[in-house]
Amino acid sequence: MRIGFVLLDQFTLTAFAGLIDALRLAADYGGRSRPIHASWTVMSLDGAPRRASCGAVISDSVALLDPAQFDYIAVCGGNDYLNERPPAALLDYLQRAAEARVRLIGVCTGTFAIAQAGLVENRTVCVHWNVLEAFQAQFPALQAVTDKLFVDEGDLLSCAGSTAAIDLGLYLITRHCGSGKANQAVRHMMLQGIRPPSLPQPHFFANLNDVADARVHQAIHFMEQRLDDPPTIEAIARYVGCSSRQLERAFNAALKMAPAAFQRQLRTNYASWMLINSPRTITEIAFDCGFSDAAHFSREFRSAAGVSPREYRTSRRTAKS
Repeated sequence: MRIGFVLLDQFTLTAFAGLIDALRLAADYGGRSRPIHASWTVMSLDGAPRRASCGAVISDSVALLDPAQFDYIAVCGGNDYLNERPPAALLDYLQRAAEARVRLIGVCTGTFAIAQAGLVENRTVCVHWNVLEAFQAQFPALQAVTDKLFVDEGDLLSCAGSTAAIDLGLYLITRHCGSGKANQAVRHMMLQGIRPPSLPQPHFFANLNDVADARVHQAIHFMEQRLDDPPTIEAIARYVGCSSRQLERAFNAALKMAPAAFQRQLRTNYASWMLINSPRTITEIAFDCGFSDAAHFSREFRSAAGVSPREYRTSRRTAKS
């Protein structure tokens, strides 16, 4: 398996490193990193150094090579996804890769560049929940999902980024090199196993497609980042730059509920996801979702879902199996 990595400006280091390290650890015996079963080449426009969003610089890259020599071209994006005018040379390269029937991989926000090259069309792509609104704003006609870790559409693969890039890498290793090589990488990376692509991303986010008030968007994004340590309504209002009373009115107008009620709903939704998909105990989940103790969590959850957290976990896991 041959993968060419194209690093974009401010790429996400975790996603790039996770995917390339999964390849490295599966490519040889004993983690010695020789490109026997898989190979990788790191590229950038003109071979110029690329700075990750964390500030680290990858300087040892080459200019874009003929895409036909690779099985996949992985476009690694990051914080530059709001740039709606990527270099024409990049878009031309991706189009040439598609014409050569080389499969494309959108890693983190690299999917934005693939979409800007006009190569998504009627395919479904996976994006990180935190950039869903931006993707929908730039590409309103395209179908993006956040209920999966990654999506394989045959000639186009896309992943949410971060650690989901490792899962995508293990998926490709299994396909090309066999499950034994994939499990070799799992052991070296000290993972518990290979997560399936259908595993939903944690539900930190809310769908705000019909909400026009920027203050409500900012407030909810602040809530999403603080699920384990819920800020007061006064703190949220200060973050947005308005009074608590103005924030209450804005939420009621946009969502027909108060900010505090919406915040509880966000935390309960995240708890629902954790109960089904996480091995953590109910007490641990309670703390993860910002509840003071398991009893408080149980009362709030039963009020919202009609059953206790334990009953919900048992019934949903039974239904999944």
